[in-house]
Amino acid sequence: MPTIPNNPLVLVDGSSYLYRAFYAPPHLTNSKGEATGAVYGVVNMLRSLMSRYNPSHIAVVFDAKGKTFRNDMYSEYKAQRPPMPDDLRSQIAPLHAIIHALGLPLICIPGVEADDVIGTIALKASKEGRATLISTGDKDMAQLVDDNVTLINTMTDTIMGPAEVTEKFGVGPELIIDLLAMMGDKADNIPGLPGVGEKTALAMLTGVGGVDKLIANPQSVLDVTFRGSKTMPKKIEDNKEMLQLSYDLATIKTDVEWDDDWAPLEIQPQNRDELIKLFGEMEFKRWLAEVLDNKSAFSTATATTTNEVQEATPAIDVEYETILTETDLANWISKLSKAELIAVDTETTSLNYMEAKLVGISFAIEAGKAAYLPLAHDYLDAPEQLPMEYALEQLRPILESDSIKKVGQNLKYDISIFANAGITLKGVQFDTMLESYVFNSVASRHDMDGLALKYLGHKNISFEEIAGKGAKQLTFNQIELDVASPYAAEDADITLRLHQHLWPRVEKEAKLTSVFNDLELPLIQVLSDIERQGVLIDSMLLSQQSDELAQKIDELETKAYDIAGEKFNLSSPKQLQALFFEKLGYPIIKKTPKGAPSTAEDVLIELALDYPLPKLILQHRSLSKLKSTYTDKLPLMVNTETGRVHTSYHQANAATGRLSSSEPNLQNIPIRTEEGRRIRQAFIAPEGRKVLAADYSQIELRIMAHLSQDKGLLTAFAENKDIHKATAAEVFGVHFEEVTTEQRRRAKAVNFGLIYGMSAFGLAKQLDIPRKEAQTYIDTYFARYPGVLKYMEDTRALAAEVGYVETLYGRRLYLPDIKDRNAMRRQAAERAAINAPMQGTAADIIKKAMITIDQWIKSETNGEITMIMQVHDELVFEIDESKADALQAKVCELMAQAASLDVTLLAEAGIGDNWHEAH
Repeated sequence: MPTIPNNPLVLVDGSSYLYRAFYAPPHLTNSKGEATGAVYGVVNMLRSLMSRYNPSHIAVVFDAKGKTFRNDMYSEYKAQRPPMPDDLRSQIAPLHAIIHALGLPLICIPGVEADDVIGTIALKASKEGRATLISTGDKDMAQLVDDNVTLINTMTDTIMGPAEVTEKFGVGPELIIDLLAMMGDKADNIPGLPGVGEKTALAMLTGVGGVDKLIANPQSVLDVTFRGSKTMPKKIEDNKEMLQLSYDLATIKTDVEWDDDWAPLEIQPQNRDELIKLFGEMEFKRWLAEVLDNKSAFSTATATTTNEVQEATPAIDVEYETILTETDLANWISKLSKAELIAVDTETTSLNYMEAKLVGISFAIEAGKAAYLPLAHDYLDAPEQLPMEYALEQLRPILESDSIKKVGQNLKYDISIFANAGITLKGVQFDTMLESYVFNSVASRHDMDGLALKYLGHKNISFEEIAGKGAKQLTFNQIELDVASPYAAEDADITLRLHQHLWPRVEKEAKLTSVFNDLELPLIQVLSDIERQGVLIDSMLLSQQSDELAQKIDELETKAYDIAGEKFNLSSPKQLQALFFEKLGYPIIKKTPKGAPSTAEDVLIELALDYPLPKLILQHRSLSKLKSTYTDKLPLMVNTETGRVHTSYHQANAATGRLSSSEPNLQNIPIRTEEGRRIRQAFIAPEGRKVLAADYSQIELRIMAHLSQDKGLLTAFAENKDIHKATAAEVFGVHFEEVTTEQRRRAKAVNFGLIYGMSAFGLAKQLDIPRKEAQTYIDTYFARYPGVLKYMEDTRALAAEVGYVETLYGRRLYLPDIKDRNAMRRQAAERAAINAPMQGTAADIIKKAMITIDQWIKSETNGEITMIMQVHDELVFEIDESKADALQAKVCELMAQAASLDVTLLAEAGIGDNWHEAH
């Protein structure tokens, strides 16, 4: 076995190992049923390589999507291979993410295979006398072996230098291509010489020489003794072209264009936070534990999966109780009343807070000590449980006490569940979901199971484990107590342990503590109240709109058929591909990952500039989405008890701090189209009341003026000028009064485009102007507003230095890709660095306004006004008709006072019988 010198250059055939790991046992999945075995296998191999050879330079190389130059040479190349299994495809993105987080350079070059990239780098290294180790299971790579290049197959632990290649294949590395060409390769569909196997090929190669000699003189094989030698000259003569093609297909390309430099292959520091997140999601327990313990991910050559659980933190002996008697309850009430902090969690029949029925409550008072109080388990032979009314009345002094502090995971949900049961949960001091979100909004999804894996190295009992899956899944009241009680008690226990882990980290940073205490925590109750209040809709109007939309959709389909000259499915990408690019000859803008012409929305938008049919398709898609998502669906979402629609607001979704909503998603009701605006007409006020809608005027531009301290922007806002018109005057060099509507429109695109990091290319596309002209607009803008340019440059530099940006209130957005060597990822992170402080500050301001207005409503208005919705920079209320003017003025005043900036915050409001009229 050849000796590997110290610190070799390691080149990993990632694609080879990916497939081999996928098909090799064990076929692992995580608790969500997601396949993880291929990721595990490849990462385990990388860990083994790194621990064994400790290289300073490495490249993990994968095949790029799409066809390669070999497909152009031979259309049948690899044509027989089945499509990639979905369970394998789904593992590619997380595998690549883990490799990046491990600090390992990853290369993927379109048009060539991983072999070709590896061959190119290996040849360069060998010429420089650099010891190179190629990690692969692919026999084709043997052609690359020389005195400096060695192969290792980590799955079989075999190492091959020139001598080992000769021993294994019967010829040296210099004849491996010839051997492959003559034998052919069923896996790659390389034809080879008909009927020639390994023995015959070896006989000819050792007796005559390579393929070039055989093609030049087929008769030479008559001098070699082997079975069938007499007929071989004619076979070679008849198949010369196929033999040459086979040789060319089997030859690894060694002149691929790549960054001809060793620096990009240098191993980088590991991204600990990202590894914690990814190992947690994959549920690679031992690796997660190692990283949590601040060990290197390469500290050992072996690894353990979720089947071999090892805690990242010291094991805790748990004491979980089930409260079934009055004495049990009294004992726990005594413990709870004395505890400094209690974790509380509810178990219910549904995730829908308006429909869910309370089934039980769990508590924890210290790590490992928790109890479950079942109240409504009604399966056959369920044990007798305490009456709900009695238990809640006994607990009311605890639950409604301000002095007994509570912590929970997503307590907004539990607040609503308790409210529906007649309990006002008070003393809410902490929420682990929000602690995680404030600490690092991009580190994880902030759900309890994910946080437990990430921060505690603990795998929670999953709901599917105890309730089953799919249509047969049980609701919690149907689950037997011996199974339900540990699950419920664990929820409270883990919540308390997560708080003990997370809060000290938040508390270290005064700004983060302030974001949590002043914004996120008080907002929980505000959002819970808004959710349970709901919004009134006119179902009859929506039904009418659905009918009208259906008619318009039908009309669009008829027009589309007329243009196409045939009927087709407007929603079918395959049919659109055939129609657009085969029948109608539209230009191909871009391709799908599988190499087919794309019909994605951005492609249709570009095609719609020149062709009528794509424009009709876009209109059809837009109207169909409105119909299915809103006009058809909203009436079905009306709660039968309240007669209202109740959305769910999410505090811990958007990395920037913005709120989002679902079921229904109120944030995405379009307002740029007539049909979208009409949907807002169905959001109505009850009799005797009106809808008041108030939103901030150009809040992100005002924040930009404050952050950048640009004198031009500050002056424009101080003089209360139309900011887009003022920008147009500066950019186009005309007097303010002379600005045209078109100039203002273009200036508006520049103003908002720069906030979101839009390039000249993007601006040119949006305004349908030449790129050079768009660049001129941007250059002129920065010349007139130099403070903005300086802010952007300083922000990018600071983000690259510290790895994050902050809002005015101290909310932090980490940017893990800000130093990425991949230009696209790095540039995306830089755009986020510029935008996040503005968007995040705007989100913080409206949260502050919501909290302030909620306090005013509850203390001073006597039910005259109710907050019913939050959408981006807008708040929507129901108000008494008789107090409309005064309430409108007060809301605008409180919104304007929510932040103190160097420019005036301006809130504008309207009043109407529905949301559309008020907006």
